[in-house]
Amino acid sequence: VQLQASGGGLVHTGGSLRLSCAASGFTLDDYAMGWFRQPPGKLREFVAGITWSGGRTEYRDSVKGRFTVTRDNAENTVYLQMNSLKPEDTAVYYCARALYRRRATVATIAGSYNAWGRGTLVTVSS
Repeated sequence: VQLQASGGGLVHTGGSLRLSCAASGFTLDDYAMGWFRQPPGKLREFVAGITWSGGRTEYRDSVKGRFTVTRDNAENTVYLQMNSLKPEDTAVYYCARALYRRRATVATIAGSYNAWGRGTLVTVSS
């Protein structure tokens, strides 16, 4: 199982970035996927997630209306579109695969994910 996040970078407040998570070594469309982030000096936190079918998504309150998680199972890729970025969005962003196959809901705790990619750094300047 391999997950590779990419697309991070430095943007100004109000800017946009799209993160990608390329998956390999397993059947992506069997699993919900999540995005987490770890701000400097803080614990890792849930950002967004999407069910295996793409039919349901979840977001942390602070990113609702600004971030959108999508998936393209044919391309084995999950995306996180981030708009109206704020300095408090600065973090290392990770994608993760859910522990169980084909669950109808999106888990929001890190312990419900058992495969993690290397993170990609997002820096939002004020």
